[in-house]
Amino acid sequence: MSKALSAAHALPYYAIDKIQWKPNWVLTPEPEFTRAHEALLSKARWLIDGYGSWPSVERRISAADTIIFVDHPISVHYWWATKRQIKSLISGRPDGPEGCPMFPMTIRLYKMMWRLHREWRPKLIAAIEARRGNARIIHIRSPKELAAFAVDPA
Repeated sequence: MSKALSAAHALPYYAIDKIQWKPNWVLTPEPEFTRAHEALLSKARWLIDGYGSWPSVERRISAADTIIFVDHPISVHYWWATKRQIKSLISGRPDGPEGCPMFPMTIRLYKMMWRLHREWRPKLIAAIEARRGNARIIHIRSPKELAAFAVDPA
């Protein structure tokens, strides 16, 4: 989705995982991550996909002129993550961090997704809603809405 939007709107695309992780799933030190993240936000145009730390999420929300929140039921996110993990065995993951095989991290990914959905989601919704009127907010709640948005993001 992010890559398609990036291409459709000539926006530079950045995956947060690429700056958050070093090879072998070593977390980038916070000062280094923050410098890299701020460098992305300082660009005139960007599309950033992913979460990262909560402070980085808050920074992106406050800097964004458009926020696209894909808010499916957790079962849909799990299903899509499972398909992506299996696909990564065959073709890798081009938007994933260098030197970080995806499949061994599957259980950790599921736990993180559960935490994001249960703990971060209410905070995320509140932070996004606080930007209403200052940023365009697109809240996508179903795969059907996502498919329609992918065809016509206007």
